[in-house]
Amino acid sequence: MIENPISSSRRSILAGTAGTLSAAGLLALLDRPARAAAGNPAQDAQLLNAAVALEDEGIAAYQIGAESKLLSPDVLKVAVTFQGHHKQHRDDLLAAIKRLGGTGAQPKTQAQYATELGTASLKDQNGVLRLALKLERGATNAYLGLITSLDQPDLSLLVARNAADESFHAAVLGHVLGEPIPTKAPMFG
Repeated sequence: MIENPISSSRRSILAGTAGTLSAAGLLALLDRPARAAAGNPAQDAQLLNAAVALEDEGIAAYQIGAESKLLSPDVLKVAVTFQGHHKQHRDDLLAAIKRLGGTGAQPKTQAQYATELGTASLKDQNGVLRLALKLERGATNAYLGLITSLDQPDLSLLVARNAADESFHAAVLGHVLGEPIPTKAPMFG
């Protein structure tokens, strides 16, 4: 668990950051003292926008992988399927943000994602899969941290479902890469 000395509200921390957070950045924002300021739909919308940023990053990563010509046809099919899951997550998050009266975060350009993710160094299928695995694990942990930061049960259920999908993606990718099954639990969170 990431220790975080945030002393101001989630709103002031997140102002202007939607669309720029990594999974670790989202986790760092989710400290327990911030729960005192809960009950504010605008704050929940901002937290969900940080999750939208993670989904946009995942969508871009899978697109880069698909266009890289480094993936075998079977792996490409799975990558495109996982990308579709991320698109659905993003769309569900954006719909929730709209219900809260917020405005959804806009994605970065594909070139920005490529630079930030260091995709120029990808040389083979395993490199692409390792990048995807890193992002899926980070997204799982971010969603798990987000579950208890939201007051509305429907929002907590939404992010819990997304966390489950991300952990499934991580399990599949870990298996394909031949990673051993972790011997200790919990594996996330």
